[in-house]
Amino acid sequence: MALAGIIPGGGASLRDFTASRSVQVVDRCRLSSKIRAVAAPEKQDVRTSLRRNENIGKLQAGYLFPEIAKRRRAHQEKFPDAHVISLGIGDTTEPITGYVADAMKQAAAGLGTQQGYSGYGSEQGNPKLREAICNRFYRSLGRQPQEVFVSDGSKCDIGRMQMMFGSGAKAAVQDPSYPAYVDSAVMIGQTGGYSDTGYEGIEYMVCRPENDFFPDLSQVRPADLIFFCSPNNPTGAAATRKQLQELVDFASSNGSVILYDAAYSLYISDPNCPKSIFEIPGAETCCIETCSFSKYAGFTGVRLGWTVVPEQLRYADGQQVIKDWNRVTNTIFNGASNIAQAGGLACLEPEGMKEMQQTVDFYKENASILLQTFEELGFKVHGGKNAPYVWIAIPGKPSWDTFADILERTHIVTTPGSGFGPAGEGFVRASAFGHREDILEAVQRFKKAYGS
Repeated sequence: MALAGIIPGGGASLRDFTASRSVQVVDRCRLSSKIRAVAAPEKQDVRTSLRRNENIGKLQAGYLFPEIAKRRRAHQEKFPDAHVISLGIGDTTEPITGYVADAMKQAAAGLGTQQGYSGYGSEQGNPKLREAICNRFYRSLGRQPQEVFVSDGSKCDIGRMQMMFGSGAKAAVQDPSYPAYVDSAVMIGQTGGYSDTGYEGIEYMVCRPENDFFPDLSQVRPADLIFFCSPNNPTGAAATRKQLQELVDFASSNGSVILYDAAYSLYISDPNCPKSIFEIPGAETCCIETCSFSKYAGFTGVRLGWTVVPEQLRYADGQQVIKDWNRVTNTIFNGASNIAQAGGLACLEPEGMKEMQQTVDFYKENASILLQTFEELGFKVHGGKNAPYVWIAIPGKPSWDTFADILERTHIVTTPGSGFGPAGEGFVRASAFGHREDILEAVQRFKKAYGS
C-alpha cells in the first residue's frame, strides 16, 4: 500500500503527519488536564430523620475536663520538651495498695477456673459488699444493707438519678460545684437556656468566702432536688454539723430531696464536720447519699462506688423512692465488675482500711504542701485541710486567663474556677492528686514564677 494512502491529506509528508499527530496528542492532553481540574461536586452529609436532643444543644462548649486536656495537648505541642505537671483533673496517681490489688488479682485468676468463675451478679451489688459498706459506714446511723446499691461510681449514679427524677424536677446546686450536677440537669431537660448567670431553671446556691462556702438558705428558692457535696469539689470546704442540720431542715420544710455527694468524706479530719449526711437527724426522710472508692483507694479507673437510698424516703404520692431506684438499676445497669467488687471488699477489711487511710493521708499531705506554698506567696487560699483540693483566689482576672498564665509560665495545669459555675470566677483549683516529686517540683515553679 502506498504511504500517501494512509497519511491524511494524501500527499502530505511523513514529517507533516508526525507533527500533526503530536499537536493532536498535546491538545488532547491539555483538554484532559482541564477536565481533571474541574472540582467534583461537594459531597453532602447523609442525614437521618432523627432530631437531635435539643437539651444537649444547650450545653456550653465541652465538658470541663476534656477541654482542659485539649488545652494541655496544645501547650505540649508548643513546648514539646516541657515536663507538664497536672494539678488539674482530680485523678489519683499512686498505685493501688498491695492488699487490695492482691484481692483483685485473685478474683481475676479465679475467673479462669471452673470453681472461681462467675457471670452476671446482682445489679444491686454483691450482698457481701453491700453489707460490708453498711457495717463500715452506716450501721450506727440506722441504715440497712438493702438500702446500699453498689455501682460503677458516683458520677454514673448521678446521671441515673437525674434520669429517674426526670425533666420535671427543679434542681438546686452549690455554686461552684462539680459540673456533672448541672450538665446532667441540662441534658435531662430540667433547664432553659444559658446566660452569664448560669442556666435558666437551676437554682444556684452561691458558696464563696464571704458566707464561709455555705449558702444563705433564706435566699434560696425551693427546689425538688438539692445537690450538695461535702467536702466540696472544688472549694475544699467541709460543712459543719450545724450547717448540715440547717440544710436538712430546709429540705424537710420544703419537701426537697438532697443528693449528698460524700466522695471525699474520708479526707475530713475536723470532728465538727460529719462524714455522712445520715449523721444528721431527719436526713433519712429527705436525703440520698452517693460515695465512691475512687479517691480513697485509687479506683478512678477500676470504677466502684455506692448510693444509699433510705426506705423512709418517699415521693409526694407516698411511693418509696428506693423502689424506683431499684427498677432503674435493674433496667439499665448490669452490676459492677466482679473483680472491682472483690477489691471493694478488701478495702473494707481491717488491712484494706489501713492501707486506704494511708493513701488518703498521702494526698492530704500533698494538699498541705500546696496550701502552705500559696499562702507564703501571698494568695488568699481555701480548702486543703479536709479535702484534696486547694481553692486559690485570683481576683480581677478571668479564671481561664489565670489558667493560661499559670500554664504558660510554669507548665502546670490547674482548673479554672468558672468551669465549676458562675461563683467560681476569680479562682483556680489546684488538685493534690500527684506524685510527691511532682508536687515539690510544682512548688518550686510557683515560687519562681510568682514569688516576690
